[in-house]
Amino acid sequence: MIQLVNIYKTFGKVKALQGVNLHVRPGSIHGIIGENGAGKSTLMKILTGFIARTSGSILLDEQDVDLKTPESARKLGIGMLYQEPLDFPKLSVLDNFMAAAADTNPQRQAEIINHLSNKFGFTLDLSARQGKLTVGERQQVELMRLIRDQCRILILDEPTTGISGEQQKLLFSTLGRLRDEGKAIILVSHKLAEIHSLCDRVTILRHGKPAGEQEKPFDEEKLLQAMFATLPTKSSRPPGRTTGKPILTMEEVSTTVGRVGLDRINTTIYEGEIIGLAGLDGSGQSIFLQMAYGLLSPEQGRINLPVADNEDVMRVFLPADRLRKGLIAGLTVREHQLLAGAAPFFIHTGSGRLRTEQAIATFSIVGTPDTTTEDLSGGNQQRLLLSLIPPGARLILLEHPTRGLDLQSGQWTWQYLRSHLPDNGAIIFASPELEDIMEQADRVLVFYNGAIILDRPTDKTGYREVSRAITGRV
Repeated sequence: MIQLVNIYKTFGKVKALQGVNLHVRPGSIHGIIGENGAGKSTLMKILTGFIARTSGSILLDEQDVDLKTPESARKLGIGMLYQEPLDFPKLSVLDNFMAAAADTNPQRQAEIINHLSNKFGFTLDLSARQGKLTVGERQQVELMRLIRDQCRILILDEPTTGISGEQQKLLFSTLGRLRDEGKAIILVSHKLAEIHSLCDRVTILRHGKPAGEQEKPFDEEKLLQAMFATLPTKSSRPPGRTTGKPILTMEEVSTTVGRVGLDRINTTIYEGEIIGLAGLDGSGQSIFLQMAYGLLSPEQGRINLPVADNEDVMRVFLPADRLRKGLIAGLTVREHQLLAGAAPFFIHTGSGRLRTEQAIATFSIVGTPDTTTEDLSGGNQQRLLLSLIPPGARLILLEHPTRGLDLQSGQWTWQYLRSHLPDNGAIIFASPELEDIMEQADRVLVFYNGAIILDRPTDKTGYREVSRAITGRV
């Protein structure tokens, strides 16, 4: 029914997709899997008309089609259920169902949604506000809209993230019925249990390229090998540091913030440790870091940090989005140094210049004191952020510390962090690069659906065990 042939997509110098082929048959569920950055979302955006392919062909019923907009894709019967519901939370369930309907008669639309609800076993109050529904119920409304609009090809992006077990069973049952009715369903997921349970065929992407296909029954070891490539059996991690007293303890910490929140987190971080947080994007690592820094408070449980000499542990958080969340666009390197230090009462053109020049030399920042942050490269933005860490910081929290950095800049970042971490300090970092974690961390915490499902010293585990845990297999 739908076939993608030799699809390429480039964003400037970035090759997001390279020669991807996909053939989805009617009456089947086709899985798309791959680690972070594999190209899954880009491929689905091309198929739904959100972005244009650079080259390649899309065939629908063996006819070449040009999907210029989401509306053009919808008219051809292609619809997508996104991770985050695309709805109107302040409107009623019925109003949301009627959105974009050709027939806007409320009574007839109510009859259609009630018929579909009864068919699939959904229980919805049509007068309730959409925003009061659970994520699973909001998905149900969107799915019924796609069915009402006679979409023949349904794309679901991580549909079970953040929904209850009962809603997951109901969703699986619904997808099975739709497959039996001849729909072509594409399931984007990182959960191998879902792939085994639902899919008839699976395509694996790795770094924007096709890495393999399998028909059911699937060979899980081969799936993992295709997803994560050939991984070394040992890491080249520097020798571990001597650990001391606890510096951060979480006891039964839970929150519903974010898509999956955190679910009863229990862990203790010790002085001298470097902790790596692994998992697919959105599995809880970012919420964990924000909680550890104090940006978020737990809804349940406790977070303990030691107090010495009547002073709390100094914490520093370097977010993944360096320019929007870590630095201030429009301000110069010198102005950042002034903000981070003890700025003089009167500030003039020479204030902080000597200190800034010293920081530029020490951190090898390619720029001048008057260079604005947006004019720095990603690597130099990271070096600037590191230069702003106060000397007394004991708990350093990093989100994707080497994202977008070349090899040399990444190595320099870790050399600096290791050499300047005080003996009574600790580093906790999240990274999508498993090799980064295995090489730099003393201990790895693997997050899955908001819970820590694996906690191991990196010298007592391996790439295979960690990669399996990332996909929910422990």
